[in-house]
Amino acid sequence: MSEAVLDNATAEPQSSNAVVEDFSRDKQVFGVPWGKAMMWIFLLSDTFIFSCFLVGYMSVRTAATDPWPNPSEVFALEVFGHNVPLILIAIMTFILITSSGTMALAVNMAYRKNRKATFWLMVATAVLGASFVSMQAFEWTKLIMEGVRPWENPFGAAQFGSSFFMITGFHGLHVSAGVIYLLVIANRVRNGFYERRGGKYEIVEITGLYWHFVDLVWVFIFALFYLW
Repeated sequence: MSEAVLDNATAEPQSSNAVVEDFSRDKQVFGVPWGKAMMWIFLLSDTFIFSCFLVGYMSVRTAATDPWPNPSEVFALEVFGHNVPLILIAIMTFILITSSGTMALAVNMAYRKNRKATFWLMVATAVLGASFVSMQAFEWTKLIMEGVRPWENPFGAAQFGSSFFMITGFHGLHVSAGVIYLLVIANRVRNGFYERRGGKYEIVEITGLYWHFVDLVWVFIFALFYLW
């Protein structure tokens, strides 16, 4: 009985010391690299922000007294003399989904220490992201020229404009920041920066976490804003 009590008494300080050691290392917490842990915390906070935006959008839409515009009509483009609904949005969604694939391949190549393939796959991801932002800028320009403003909307409920510019603009800002982030990390991969630091490529995976999050958020925006 006394031996069991002694073992419990010694186990508690050891467990406490392990917790202190994890946090005092400043680079790793419970076996998770510090950078990855911080990215997860950032993405969690960003999830709350986007959730508030989308819940607010749903509340505004259901409470609107004026008719809500039909997305298939508002976001249609004329192709060979015919209005094709949501064609631009479909292309933008395809581009982002494709960029998730190239980013996943970049992470895989990074852990295989294939610097060249990692660099070009990250550049390809950045190019796809920049293409998405360019198409979003075209979409904004088209709607502004048609009279859509944050405070008014010729297609119906005035809240449509404010919801559209706020949600898609905030997401577009994240994509733009992601493109810059990708290019910076890709350049460091190319010039051997991480090879000189021990060949650790966790930063590529951390970048991938951010990019996959941005892509996932777009799926919810696409479903709630363009398909509803």
